[in-house]
Parts: sequence; C-alpha cells; structure tokens
Amino acid sequence: MQPDPTIILETLNICEPLIGLYDAPDPAPFAPLVEPAKARECVFASFGAWREGKTLHITAEKHGCGAPQLLGLQTRSRENMIKFLADEEGLRATHELMGQWLDGSAAFAPRHGHVLIGPLKADQYDYLRSVTFYVNADQLAVLVTGASYFSGPDDPPVTAPFSSGCGQLAAAIGDLDQPRAVIGATDQAMRQHLDPGLLAFTATKPMFESLCRWADDPKSSLHNNFLKRTIKARGGSF
Repeated sequence: MQPDPTIILETLNICEPLIGLYDAPDPAPFAPLVEPAKARECVFASFGAWREGKTLHITAEKHGCGAPQLLGLQTRSRENMIKFLADEEGLRATHELMGQWLDGSAAFAPRHGHVLIGPLKADQYDYLRSVTFYVNADQLAVLVTGASYFSGPDDPPVTAPFSSGCGQLAAAIGDLDQPRAVIGATDQAMRQHLDPGLLAFTATKPMFESLCRWADDPKSSLHNNFLKRTIKARGGSF
C-alpha cells in the first residue's frame, strides 16, 4: 500500500505534484496519457502535462530521447553518442573520458513494456520504481537530511550523480530495491523545461517509504526547531 506523504508536503509547502516512474504491464490505469511528440523530445517537455495530472507513456516504439536511459535502447552508435556528448554538449574534456563514463553507466531495465512517468497513482503502487520531489533549495535540504534518518555512517543514502535528467530518475540511482535517493535536475539540457528554482530529489520506493516514516516520527528533523526557525525566516512558508 502506498504510504501517505501528506505531512512532508504540507510541512514543507511542496506545491509540485510528486512524480512517479512506473514499470507497468498496462498503461490504461495511468490515463490520461501523453506520448513524446518528436523523435528526440526530452522527457521533461512533459513537465507541464504532469502538472495537469497527465502521465508520459514511453515504449520501444515511442520513446523520445529517453530510450537509452529508460529502456536500454541505443538510438545512436557509441561513436556518435560520444561525439554528441563531448563535442556538442561539452560534457567531458576528451572522447576517452566521455567513453569511460558511457561504458560505466547502466540503463534502467524495465520488466514490462511500458514506462510511465507522471503523478502518483496509489492503486499502481506495485509498479512504482521511483518518486521525484520537485523542490526549492530549502525543501531539498530538509529532504536530504530526512533521507539519512535511518542510515549509518557507512551507508550514505543520497548522491548527486552526473547523468542525464531522465537517467537520474532510475539508472543513476543504482539498486532501486534499496533505500537510495539522488539530487537531480542538474542536467543543463532539461532545465529549460523547469521553473528556475526547482531541483529534483528522486527516491527509490524503499526510500519513499522511509521518508514517510521519518515524517511520522514527532522527534525527527521534520518537526524540530531549526526547521521552524527557517520557515519563520522565510516569512512563514517555504
């Protein structure tokens, strides 16, 4: 059963909808659906549709630019991809470094034929793989602290990996069955689709459950005086 994030959303005044990445056998329960409009359309061109309650539907036939990271489908040769990322986007100093990064990054491998990205659907919780909070810097700081509430010093649960924006929704996290999270929306190519102050905090399903337990604990950092003072300093709300 999907846990209730209401305490987090209300305490931090998070206004953007929580966005789930689902790997499901049937897209129908996620309607209304949208599909990539162009062959290389960015996943985050659908951000406005998510705000309207719609879900992006990605398949092997219609996938936009997210095919390599979200489906494991290569739409360019390795050589062409390296040239594009290094020469056109300027992401690494040399082709060799870009190739090392490309070879070392794993794609998300969906179990079903449909990847769906959109507002949370409680009745589809079995197929949820990650949850993304779109937040400002203050909200992000609190979530990063909360993600560590149940962790030890040798098990840092939050990273900020280099990746495409869609890669940060799943592939860059690593083991999606562990309580992990990444700070995302750091891909320059996708930020044009977001409001300027927004960053992403993407949590695996176990981490999402952990954050909801953190929120339910009255002794946790979500309810401490430091947070109350920061909220007061911001005029009463983030």
